[in-house]
Amino acid sequence: MIFAGAFRRGVRKAARTETPVLDLTDAAPWPGAAASSTDTAMKVSTVCRCVEVRSGVMAVLPVYLLNENTKERVRDHYLSDVLWGQANEAMSNYDFQRLMAVNQDLKGNAYAWLHRVNGRVAERIPLPPERVRPCFDLKYRLWYRFTDPRTGRLWYLPPEDVIHYKGFSTDGVHGVSVLARAAQTIGIERAAGQYEESFYKNSGRPSGVLTADADLNGYVEVRGADGVAVQRRAKDVVRDDWERMYTGPGNAFRTAVLDLGLKYQPLSVTSADAQFVESKEVRVADICRYFGVPLHLVYAGKESYASNEQNSLEFVKYSKLPDITQWNQEDTNKLLLPGDRRSGLRIKRELKVYLQGDTAAQAAWYSKMAEAGVYSVDDIRDLEDLPRVPGGGARRASLNYVPLDSWEEISRARAANPGQSQ
Repeated sequence: MIFAGAFRRGVRKAARTETPVLDLTDAAPWPGAAASSTDTAMKVSTVCRCVEVRSGVMAVLPVYLLNENTKERVRDHYLSDVLWGQANEAMSNYDFQRLMAVNQDLKGNAYAWLHRVNGRVAERIPLPPERVRPCFDLKYRLWYRFTDPRTGRLWYLPPEDVIHYKGFSTDGVHGVSVLARAAQTIGIERAAGQYEESFYKNSGRPSGVLTADADLNGYVEVRGADGVAVQRRAKDVVRDDWERMYTGPGNAFRTAVLDLGLKYQPLSVTSADAQFVESKEVRVADICRYFGVPLHLVYAGKESYASNEQNSLEFVKYSKLPDITQWNQEDTNKLLLPGDRRSGLRIKRELKVYLQGDTAAQAAWYSKMAEAGVYSVDDIRDLEDLPRVPGGGARRASLNYVPLDSWEEISRARAANPGQSQ
């Protein structure tokens, strides 16, 4: 395990093995949390796709350091390797962020221990959420109790050394997973999938009743594959032979031959049973609501291109922006040293990456920013990962607009010379 390996490298000062006086509050499982396990829920296609979309969105966001005082990006910093290179010896920043996003959605909490060297963060090491429990001591100081899965040893980690991304929370300390809140809906979807599988395994035909003039409650002698004779009820023998011959996709539409006075009477399926596939759209929409994912991102719904584009923007704005804000604040408070924060440094994530798929929208955005003098040529080339060019740092604006502090002077000049262009 990465965590144990880091401890073996001699960084035990980051945690305490003794109990910090007393646990006053401990995490309690959310009611219904056990009703939908991660493995079971991920077998539902809608859940799997929602998790992939949400985690992928977080993983691809570029991370950068911004000086809030000057609004300039800091490119040379001691966190450069951690934020833009390897999160730890086994994970890139992409892998780390995606794992954290998956844990946040599926388990309600995503934890990472910060391996520090001389006070500075050198690695971010993810911790299994089921092995971490937030707790408080007698002074109401927060601790994270981690149980080593290999040795069972307890470690009490201070909050400044633990990244904690939370899902929906009712107390601000313990996150609640989407699976726990959507357990009933996901359970219904699983049951519907099992019903659908059974429906097609039985040729998609309704069940029926075999009737006979003779009494089939008696026992008959039947020899198995090993040649051993056993006594079985005649009714069970007839049922097993019928299912072996006439059920399953490979036996669909075979001609049945009945003897001994047997008669087959099919049982009709109600309209509600026959249309169970149509109800799948409703269940898909319910799951998407819990995850906050538009239908078109799970390959469902009948929206047009224009509505899909708008839904994608709303997904980023209303579903992912809250998570991004939480991650930015958590990273800023835990990864940066107090002196860095006092100097105005903040960790941010670049949302404009989502314009890359739409070149027309991206070009229009760059053009407007350049015309308004917000972006220079070099600013735009930086966003496109292109090298800077001579003179590219200058900003330009239209001559049809003038600075506000020069408005009175230019206005008087034009009034004195109405025929002369300024």
